[in-house]
Parts: sequence; C-alpha cells; structure tokens
Amino acid sequence: MPDQLDFDDNTARRFEEIYRSRDVRRRRLIATEALAARRGDRVVDIGCGPGFHVEELAEVVGQAGHVVGVDFSEAMLDSAARRNADRVNVEFRVGDATDLPIADMSVDGAIAVQVYEYVHDITGALAEAFRVLKPGGRIAIIDIDWSTVSWYSHDPRRMEQVLSAWDEHLVHPSLPQRLAAALADAGFVDVQTRGHVFVNTDAGSDAYSGTLLPLVAEFVSTHGITPDDAQAWSEDIRGLEAAGRYFFAVTKFCFSATRPE
Repeated sequence: MPDQLDFDDNTARRFEEIYRSRDVRRRRLIATEALAARRGDRVVDIGCGPGFHVEELAEVVGQAGHVVGVDFSEAMLDSAARRNADRVNVEFRVGDATDLPIADMSVDGAIAVQVYEYVHDITGALAEAFRVLKPGGRIAIIDIDWSTVSWYSHDPRRMEQVLSAWDEHLVHPSLPQRLAAALADAGFVDVQTRGHVFVNTDAGSDAYSGTLLPLVAEFVSTHGITPDDAQAWSEDIRGLEAAGRYFFAVTKFCFSATRPE
C-alpha cells in the first residue's frame, strides 16, 4: 500500500504555492472548459484542496448557482474557506470521494482535479460521482500519467530512482490509461479524453515542476532515497536550471463524460 502524502497544514501551504503557478492556472482553465458549467448550475468540486477552483467556478455559475467543495483534509478545507470567505454561493463539507456528502441527483456538474489518482476504490468513486449528478449532468476529471514524466538530470539512474520513489505518494501512478474505460463501465456516456503536455524550461515558483521539486525531494528522502541522494538530486536540477539546461515535461489528461438523461 502506498505511503501517501500527509495532507496537513504544511502540505496545505505547499499546495497553495503549487495552485498559484502558471501551469496550474492553465490546468484549471482546461478543467473548467471541459466541465462547461453554466449560470445557475450547482457544482461539486471533489477533493477541492485549497479552494482555488471553487473560487473560479463560483464566478462561472454566478449568484444563482452554487459550488460545494468536498475534501477529507480539514487543513485544506480551512484554507479553502478562508479563500472564499466573502462568497455566499459556496460551501465546504468534509467528505471522501467514495462517500460524498451530497444528495442523489442534486448537482449539474462534478469536477475532480488530480484526486482520483489518490483514491483506492476508483469504481466506488465514479459510482458516487454518477449518483450525485442529475441526468444530463457532466463530470470533468484531470489526472496525470506519471509514466510520461521527462525530467532531465545528469544522473539518469538516480532520476529514475527518484521518480519511482515519488510514485509511492499515490495509489494509481498511471490512472489515465484506464480511466476512460472505467467511466464507461460506471454508466457515463460521451466520454472524451484529451492529453495536455506541460513543459518547463525553468524551475521557478511559477512553473509546475519548480513548485513540485521541494515536495518531491522531501517525500523521496524518506521513501527509498537517502537524504543525501535526495539533496544531490535537487542540487543537480537547480544547477541545470542555472546553466540554462533545464527540462521537464509531463502529460496531464482531461476526461469529460455525461450521466445519461
């Protein structure tokens, strides 16, 4: 069983930084377009984290609509609530992707961005999303196939070991490879899959890999990589950036589907 990230106050602060980066802003745009929510819609953000997407979806659905953010981490929900304190058309609830605190057929849209790759019971999670959606309701999902990561290093063997250790932080490192079929099996129709490549030639605070780097180094240093090797890897990556030789790429997959009328 993978030893996943501890979604505590420290991780919540790290995720705040990640969610502000240009790449994650782009990811939110992709998910929002795939969901295609309209004014007056009721939407649930499954695994809402620090509430950035709730904030933006609240603007999309307007005062006549409503956005519910669901997360199992109280630290994440506290952060999300602070971010959306002035909004009257949002609320937050403690819950799990496989046991949503949402009534049957009560939402027009559901969104789950980099959530299902952490969930053991994908069948149960998709069944829950199907349950809460109204007939004709739409779901948008983004997850990463971590096998697509290309991260240049002077030491390819160590880089491979770091990525292998990082895979332990989640349950399904390559979930997109079977997610479209799982959506169809759950009863969804009009299943669409699109891949989006994110490329960084810098590791700054506005780049996805730049915000990810310290989180990866910290995690792998206690999961199969020695602290010295984790530090050496991080220093190598930073050195490549300083020399203008930095390269990182990963493919994030966006899925959309509909509950039949």
